[in-house]
Amino acid sequence: MNKSIISTDQAPAAIGPYSQAVKVGDTVYLSGQIPLNPETMTLVEGDIAAQVHRVFQNLTAVCEAAGGSLQHIVKLNIFLTDLGHFNTVNEIMKEYFEAPYPARAAIGVAQLPKDAQVEMDGVMGLS
Repeated sequence: MNKSIISTDQAPAAIGPYSQAVKVGDTVYLSGQIPLNPETMTLVEGDIAAQVHRVFQNLTAVCEAAGGSLQHIVKLNIFLTDLGHFNTVNEIMKEYFEAPYPARAAIGVAQLPKDAQVEMDGVMGLS
């Protein structure tokens, strides 16, 4: 198997023993992104909307470092500590994606790293 590790300083550094993304063939597996400012490695200030925007910005940076864009994401997983934010996430997602949209899951979880309210990971296809 030929795998490449994707890394960029335009997105937060990994906060554990993992890579920002791994490319195998034409498929890129994107690690989870929480709303960390990549320069300060602290959570962005503000409400859930600010956090969702930061996560999409972080994902964008990793996608671009891998040679793609958000439009290349074929599967997106969204983890929320409050599923009451589901509609907010949907509205913001429309600002970053255009149809046809990726396959997606939205999952309610008890807690996320650094007490973030949202985390997203995904799979990107570059062919």
